[in-house]
This record gives sequence, C-alpha cells and structure tokens, in this order.
Amino acid sequence: MIVLSANFRSSAVSAATASTSTHGPTRFSATAPVSEVPKTATYTRAYAESNGFLTLLSDGERLTGLEIDLFFLLLSVAGNETTRNLISHGMVALLEHPEQLERIRKDRSLVPGAVEEMLRWASPVMHFRRTAMTDFELGGQQISAGDKVVIWYISANYDDKVFDDPYTFDVKRTPNEHVAFGGGGPHFCLGANLARMEINVMFEEVLDRLDNIEMTGPVSRLRSNFINGLKHIPLKFDVRR
Repeated sequence: MIVLSANFRSSAVSAATASTSTHGPTRFSATAPVSEVPKTATYTRAYAESNGFLTLLSDGERLTGLEIDLFFLLLSVAGNETTRNLISHGMVALLEHPEQLERIRKDRSLVPGAVEEMLRWASPVMHFRRTAMTDFELGGQQISAGDKVVIWYISANYDDKVFDDPYTFDVKRTPNEHVAFGGGGPHFCLGANLARMEINVMFEEVLDRLDNIEMTGPVSRLRSNFINGLKHIPLKFDVRR
C-alpha cells in the first residue's frame, strides 16, 4: 500500500502528464513532485524499507534516496497515464462504434473481451526503447549487441499478419494477442492485472449508471510521441435513477 497526500497525488498526476507531453511552453520538469516524496511518503518508505521491499526491487542492493524518489515518480506515471488514457480511448471507441456499445450493454459477459480490444485499439504506450544484449537478426535486419532498438507496440497491435481486419473495433475479437502490456519477459507490465480490473470496473459502472452517452464536440489529444493520450472528451449523458 502506497499512502500519499492529496496534494502529492495532484502534483504527481500533473508531472506525469508533463513528462509524456511535448506541449510547448506549458511543459514543466517531470521531477517537480519528486522532492515532495520524502515529505509525503515517509511512512510508506519506512514501512517498505523495514519489510525489505526496496531491497527486493533492486535484486538485493539497497536503493539510494534518489532511486526511491524516481521509483515513486515511475509509479505515478505508469499507474495513471496508461489506465486513464485507455479508459478514455475505450469510451471514445464505444461511442464511435455504437453497435459495439450495444453489444456489451446486452451481454455483460463481453466486457472483459471488450477491455482487451480497447487495449489493442488504444495502445496507450506507443513505444519503448530497449538495448540489444546479443547479436541477432530480426526480419532481415542485423542487430548488434548494444544497439538501441525501438519497439512500436501501437504498430504491432495493428499488424494484419496477426489480427484479422485490425482497423475494425470488435469487442468479440478472439484471439486477441495484443502487446499493450508488452511482449512478455521481465519488462511485461507489472500492473497488467490491476489495470484490467480497474478498466472492467469502470465500464461496468458506466453501463450501470449512464444512458444516452454522446460526444458533443471534438476530442482534444495529448501531443506526445510516447503516450497515446486524450486530454478532453466533451460528453453528455443521462444518469440512471
């Protein structure tokens, strides 16, 4: 359990957005809330240290103060930018494909599959760079140990060699071997199961509580080559009584 003050949560969310955006003069240092971590997360840090959690994270080596602070910043980005943007994209996808929204309204058993299709469709994290550890050949391209390789998840999730009709949003798509959480191995998303649960709960609640959902204007997008984010979705809806 990570216990943080409301003020820290707010600044962490703002910093996370700024760290993934390239939006001109409004951009600010992504490390802005880091200095607040020792003040607002002292209890969490002490608890983690006393239980060996931080040692476990670093394969037996003690994390430095800066490494602890940056770890919390990483959590603030990975734990909110991805899931909240996925939920936003999922809502837009359902509204742009009303027949798919009607499918999951009529059959709630389709919601988990719809979530997987949202993950493929949105690909909130568009790419990551990795370092090749050995020499190898991929798709006819020779890659040497030490080379920097960019993995484009958003491209892989629309690969027509893997997905039938990839530019169609289909809540019944199966199989759906997307790589929104990564391609497996040690870099696979640590919070994948939590994210799936949060997204499922959100859309179950939307289906329970909201009717006649409509977009009333254009969507405002985050200017970023890393996070496929949405900043604002104008909506109107009726609240079910």
